[in-house]
Amino acid sequence: MLIETPTIRPGTTPQAADPSATPARRRHDDAPDTMALFGRLAGLPDGPERDAVRDELVTAWLPMAHRIAGRFRDRGESLEDLRQVAALGLVKAIDRFDPERGAFESYAVPTITGEVKRHFRDRMWALRVPRRVQELRNKVRVARRELAQSPGSPEPSVAALAAHTGLTEEEVGAGMEALESFSTLSLDAELSAGDDGYSLADTLGVADASYDTVIDRESAKEGLRRLPERERAILYMRFFEDMTQSRIADCLGISQMHVSRLISRSCARVRDEAMGERTARPGHAVRTR
Repeated sequence: MLIETPTIRPGTTPQAADPSATPARRRHDDAPDTMALFGRLAGLPDGPERDAVRDELVTAWLPMAHRIAGRFRDRGESLEDLRQVAALGLVKAIDRFDPERGAFESYAVPTITGEVKRHFRDRMWALRVPRRVQELRNKVRVARRELAQSPGSPEPSVAALAAHTGLTEEEVGAGMEALESFSTLSLDAELSAGDDGYSLADTLGVADASYDTVIDRESAKEGLRRLPERERAILYMRFFEDMTQSRIADCLGISQMHVSRLISRSCARVRDEAMGERTARPGHAVRTR
């Protein structure tokens, strides 16, 4: 049977340790007095008893987590999902809390709030952008609000925002572009109100296979120039004059097998040189067939 005995910590006064003393004033009605439970939790090893105390703390503080989640309602996320995120933050706060550092509420509120904000930052962007750009967006948004507080103030320029935030104009530009990343425009959205209206998808280009052909030809030019004259002639007769291998062999006075070997060797050489040139170009993707 577990028996709790009051203890007086070093540096505390008897009044502070006296259970009959006036408890510290709590800021909210959903902030219960659970210091005794946290004291038990800190002294228990992993096991069923510790899990039971932990669950009791979660149940006691869950209303506060739901209240914090309610602050973020009407931002594009369901309240139920926000409550689940806040509950996760509560569990993290309980696991990390040190009873000797003060009131749990002071530690739990920023922990839970941060968890909810991370949820919006990491999952609620319509376009996935790097965290650095998200931070730039927040700085630019706050700076625009601060610079436009005075009535009649014009829209702050990029230079003004850069001076106010200490960022470069390029960073401000990246942050301003990210301001619209919470929402997207459908490809089916009409861009014209007339009878001949067209959608955003109609304005997008498509991949043209002819570009690949041009790239292949340009890549092969140098390799073809470096081939021996007879091999260039064989390739020209085979691929440009559409001559059969047996006819090429008759024209050159060699065997058809020899023609076949020369064509294979020449094509392999040109291909290897073309692919090597592409690999040497920085940022150039290598295509394989």
